[in-house]
Amino acid sequence: MQNLHNMRPLEPNKALQYRGRFAPSPSGLLHFGSLIAALASFLDAKAFVNANGEQGKWLLRLEDIDPPREQQGASSAILTTLAAFGLHWDETELYQSQQSQYYREILSSLTQQKLSYYCQCTRGQIKSIGGIYQGHCRSANHQASGCAIRLVNQYGLHKFNDIFQGEVVCDQALADEDFIIHRKDGLFAYQLAVVADDIAQNISHVVRGCDLLEPTARQLTFYQTLNASFLPCTTPQYGHIPLAITRQGYKLSKQNKAPAIKNKKPQPALIAALAFLGQSPEPELAGASVAEIIQWAIKNWQRSRVPNKVEINID
Repeated sequence: MQNLHNMRPLEPNKALQYRGRFAPSPSGLLHFGSLIAALASFLDAKAFVNANGEQGKWLLRLEDIDPPREQQGASSAILTTLAAFGLHWDETELYQSQQSQYYREILSSLTQQKLSYYCQCTRGQIKSIGGIYQGHCRSANHQASGCAIRLVNQYGLHKFNDIFQGEVVCDQALADEDFIIHRKDGLFAYQLAVVADDIAQNISHVVRGCDLLEPTARQLTFYQTLNASFLPCTTPQYGHIPLAITRQGYKLSKQNKAPAIKNKKPQPALIAALAFLGQSPEPELAGASVAEIIQWAIKNWQRSRVPNKVEINID
């Protein structure tokens, strides 16, 4: 649990300290798409060395704030799989389920500064008007019961420079929307939790899949809101890697029941993930240990080789 009064943003003279993270949801086991994202974020952190000779840090966060979607035992299985694949994290792993008081403090501060409000609109109602929420409840003064909480969106940031994709332009109407930060069912929304925890962990770089390109615009807006109001913070640099897509057009995901990667012989999947990321793994790595593959990958990691595509067919 974090206390807002004890929070510290990244200081300007620490800008060359790299702090990356991998943040899986325990809604299922890690699959090949998960491995690609984990490996890319790990290598980008570990290949970084600043002027003081300090290697980047790679942190692990379990996004376990949606109990109905979680698979029993998945959190511990994720830790076991990452270790089996040589992806060892720095510092103690963070569980979002232990951050509730911190999130409540942020929600309370937003309420006090009139930067949020209760909304009773349903998904069906929003869909019927074109799918973009129009701020209907902003001045309605609803009470908490049966309502979600939306952020008063003052910025609508819709452009950002991506490490791998270059300039990204998101839908302006979607970026302008007052988005949900606390759900009707009482659960904390992803946009709130992910930004709050990136601030809490002093994350400087976020490397993840292209399925999160559009949510990045909302996260940038949330950073701007917090920084301008009550929680000074530094926005991370974002980098989005291509998604692994089947020939049928499905993204490898837990929702699509993508098969879990195997812990007993990680080398082939590691080498395949390196190839997917454009790193041209050497043929000799086929007979190498996991540790040797990881060390080669760190030494030879090149951002410029990562394809700047949104998705890549793997079949």
